[in-house]
Amino acid sequence: MQLSALSIDMWLVVGLMVFTMIMFVWERVRQDVTALLVLVSLGLFGLVPVEQLFDGFAGDAVISVIATMILGAGLDRTGLLNRVAVWLLRKSKGYEHRLVLLSSSVAGVVSSVMQNASVTTLFLPIAARLSTRTGVGLGRLLLPIGASIVMGGCLTMIGSSPLILLNDLLVAANRNLPSGVASLQPLPIFTPLPIGLALLASALLFFRLFGRRLLGSGEDKGVAPGRTDSYFARAYGIEGDVFELTVTSESPLVGMSVLEAESQRGAPLLLALKNGNEARLAPPADQMIWVGSVLGVMGPREDVTGYAQNNMLRLQARLRNFADLFNPSRAGISEAVIPPNSQLIGRTLEELHLRKRLGISVLAINRGSEVFREEIRNMQLRAGDMLVFHSFWRELGMAASRKDFVVVTDYPKEEQRPHKLGHALFAFALALGLALSGEVAVPVALMTGVVGMLLMGVINMDEAYASINWKAVFIMACLIPLGWAVDSSGVANFVAQQTLERFGALPSWALLAILGTLTAGLGLVVSNVGATVIMVPMAINIAISTGANPVQFAVVVALCASNNFLTGSNPVLAMITGPAGYRVRDLLKVGLPLSSVYLIVVLGVSYLMF
Repeated sequence: MQLSALSIDMWLVVGLMVFTMIMFVWERVRQDVTALLVLVSLGLFGLVPVEQLFDGFAGDAVISVIATMILGAGLDRTGLLNRVAVWLLRKSKGYEHRLVLLSSSVAGVVSSVMQNASVTTLFLPIAARLSTRTGVGLGRLLLPIGASIVMGGCLTMIGSSPLILLNDLLVAANRNLPSGVASLQPLPIFTPLPIGLALLASALLFFRLFGRRLLGSGEDKGVAPGRTDSYFARAYGIEGDVFELTVTSESPLVGMSVLEAESQRGAPLLLALKNGNEARLAPPADQMIWVGSVLGVMGPREDVTGYAQNNMLRLQARLRNFADLFNPSRAGISEAVIPPNSQLIGRTLEELHLRKRLGISVLAINRGSEVFREEIRNMQLRAGDMLVFHSFWRELGMAASRKDFVVVTDYPKEEQRPHKLGHALFAFALALGLALSGEVAVPVALMTGVVGMLLMGVINMDEAYASINWKAVFIMACLIPLGWAVDSSGVANFVAQQTLERFGALPSWALLAILGTLTAGLGLVVSNVGATVIMVPMAINIAISTGANPVQFAVVVALCASNNFLTGSNPVLAMITGPAGYRVRDLLKVGLPLSSVYLIVVLGVSYLMF
């Protein structure tokens, strides 16, 4: 490779690309901070004109992503997916193969018009309910559903972040096209539909033929209020009954804080505290214990009895003070997973004050194959961590609306606005109809649906703001100009010329296969958005240099950016790994052949299309 041919600007762009990859893998700095640093560097070095530097924040891709997130939240507010769960139970009739087929198909179709991470968030509790009611382990449900969500995101141009980005990158490529090359036009919303249908069908067939062999019997991780005792005892060692302990004047607990009391060796789980007439579930760590205070604790009877005797506490097996607080219809134990975009990542429970702020006690943390119950207050949370909560169901639902964790447990909750289902479907259909007409730009069409939901009361403005994953939006908006710089600096053209010199004799399908594999590999490192903004400009230049169809190359690369069934850089996998109990070897055993199928289908169908 003739490195001397690289200009200073090209070296700077390559350096920023390498820096982005290293920082995304290292994870010592948040990904959104890295993306912002790259954006500012592009401006400081003059690699992108200042007047264009922040255009990504107002670009069609970012507006479309925001709109799909709000539309999805509006549909969720009506309880639509709860009705879907009931329908799936009825139609599957208890047969596992039907349940996997129907639930995966529905998840795939839904993901065609919603972001993959949002669909996964909505389907996790549905899968838990289906698993509990049918006895089919979550291990056999979640990977087929997750794979179908990824495949289904390829059905439309708004189903995944890479495809939403693609049109912006195609339009931006026109600034640097060689003379005589026709301008690249934005693609209609259903351009990738044939490829998406083939991908979804291949995923369903793959798990129908090999699912039980690859996933085995699967660990039954389904959880519902009716099964929490046995499940949490088996999985986390959280067992026993609830007792009331009254603090006497001789007790050493007098004058202690809740944190000090529960840090004692052999202390049971402290779930509630009553001081005077005020009884509280999930008492804050700094709340004090006095004479006459009543503790609501959970543990085996013999352990609680021994603790009471050692600390001069009066034990009461019958709940007189906390009967209402511990009513299973109001409160209980639940399980939640930390998604990759959570603001909790990197912070400790001590810093978060979940009991004081949200009324939630954290009883245990499941990380990979390890369960932690002791000294968890100072553990830094990671994406994919499973947290075991005890709380009121109402507080749990309110906290879950912040999107910082996804509740897996099927817990009692009310549908907020079921009477608005018709309005939500009308607004959604209107948005899709306008997008399909071709007369209205896709972002405008989707935002029309958003406005319709707001005006008809399906969702209010505060809920709309809360539904937006601002971290994902910010990363996308900051990295879009990097893709422009890859093209405008000449890096994309340089790579295209080097590719032509070395592989020019290869047929175009072989070049596409190499590009698709490289893009998928890059996506494992820098996420599908990062891989898209880097590889699409290169793919377009390679196609033009070899006389191939640049649109075909761009579409294949954008699709292959989502070809990740191996690592947690795929937000879908990050969210389902913990609840289903998948290990690295499980993901490799399924992910490697599934990734190969994905690439073959994308290449084959794209050739039939273009």
